[in-house]
Amino acid sequence: MKTEETHLLLVDGMALLFRSFYATAPSGQWMINSRGVPTNAVHGLMRHLSAALSVIEPTHVICCWDMGSTTFRTEWFPDYKANRGEPPLELVPQFDLAKEAVAALGIPNIGVLGAEADDCIGTIAKQYRESARISILTGDRDLFQLLADNVTVYLLAKGIGNYDAYTLARFYEEKGIWPHQLVDVKALMGDPSDNYPGVRGIGEKTAFKLIQQYGSIEGLVENLHLLTKAQQQKIREHLDMLYLSRKLAAIHCDIPLDLRLDEAKWERDPAFLEKAKRVLV
Repeated sequence: MKTEETHLLLVDGMALLFRSFYATAPSGQWMINSRGVPTNAVHGLMRHLSAALSVIEPTHVICCWDMGSTTFRTEWFPDYKANRGEPPLELVPQFDLAKEAVAALGIPNIGVLGAEADDCIGTIAKQYRESARISILTGDRDLFQLLADNVTVYLLAKGIGNYDAYTLARFYEEKGIWPHQLVDVKALMGDPSDNYPGVRGIGEKTAFKLIQQYGSIEGLVENLHLLTKAQQQKIREHLDMLYLSRKLAAIHCDIPLDLRLDEAKWERDPAFLEKAKRVLV
């Protein structure tokens, strides 16, 4: 008798919740429940989650969350994500409500104070990628760092149930680098959405080209004399920020987590959405 393959779906809960909120926010239809709490984002999250479970067909599911705006990255660089405003008032009470709805489905919620959802996803993926097939559902391309032979990243696409799936082979074919080199690219080009600058004056195209050619930040610095005078000057002037940006960009896969995989076993119940909706009334 063939043993069922373990297929673990790691869900970026923050990505699904924010996308669901802003998809409905322009209409101002917040879907207020009996307690006066808006529920539009949570309803959207449930729809996204239901579609993903149908399309990806995992045997196990875990949903990961950020746990506040202060993390070890803000300790390293106080301006990290400082360009982001406070979440809309209508979204704030939906954070806890979303976790309640996910838990009602029997799906574990994982979050660690001081870390980001990405770090939790990375830690779990690293722990189980040798023994299970891993699928990651997110809207964040930073999670491409986690791609491996047994790890696929499903990027949310337009609409619900549509994904842009990346495998290790597709990533290398398109980008010309391996996933672990992505942090070196981001260290050079920076990330405006996370508010770290990298090396000012070096954009995405140049960053990819340099890492394709020299392999890493260390390889680039060792061969600095081979670069153009302008590139040499930019890197020398921003060398400290270059290394700090790489620390900020890296997904840290050593977060202490208390999790047993059997807690994440997923058995589809035809009425599972109804169970979650009871939390929202």
